[in-house]
Parts: sequence; C-alpha cells; structure tokens
Amino acid sequence: MKATLLAIAIVLIGMAGSFIWFVATWDKEAEQPIGFGPAFETNITEDSRA
Repeated sequence: MKATLLAIAIVLIGMAGSFIWFVATWDKEAEQPIGFGPAFETNITEDSRA
C-alpha cells in the first residue's frame, strides 16, 4: 500500500512540476492567439427545409 501511495505521489508531483515548468517557460509572443484568428466562412448550399 505504501508503494502505491508513493507511486501516486510521484506521478502527481511530476504532473504539477511539468505544469509549472510549462507556465514558467511560456513565450506569449511566439504563439498565435487562439481566439483572434480569422473566422471560417460557412456556405449552406442545400435546401435545409426538405
């Protein structure tokens, strides 16, 4: 049981450390913004009342 809890703790600490590293090394200028891209144009060609 102690080995299982230790393994879970190691995984959680690794995930938290990975997330902290990701946020700490994030370069905002190197990435395209997600919400401000050009909108896709939708064309409906079939009659939807059928």
